[in-house]
Amino acid sequence: MENLYIKGTFKTPTLSFNFEKGELDISGRSLPEHSIEFYKEAMQWLDKYIENPKPETVVNVQLEYFNTSSSKVILDIFKKIELLHSKGNKVTVNWYYEEDDTDMQEQGETFAEIIKVPIKHIAVKEFDFVFV
Repeated sequence: MENLYIKGTFKTPTLSFNFEKGELDISGRSLPEHSIEFYKEAMQWLDKYIENPKPETVVNVQLEYFNTSSSKVILDIFKKIELLHSKGNKVTVNWYYEEDDTDMQEQGETFAEIIKVPIKHIAVKEFDFVFV
């Protein structure tokens, strides 16, 4: 299975899904005008991954900001991860947020209440994204 890499921009996150490592990284900002279309390839990749996952999957989410339509797609991604977890696969979800950003901290807590996968909330001093 091929890895998936989509370079982020000022309005779209970097998506780095590494099959060999079982690692899915989402970082940056998620403000695409058409979130479903932007994340379509990632969702398809995830569907294939779920068919033949690694023994352990790690999901790292480091978003500075996301819009409402992105939150729906992020929840859909988490639901796919929840499916993987329900099949007995080891799954770790790390939700990173800047320590002074209570909105993003609360968003992570909200996702944790909705899905049945433990989410680790990790405060960082500051993200070091470079937006193009």
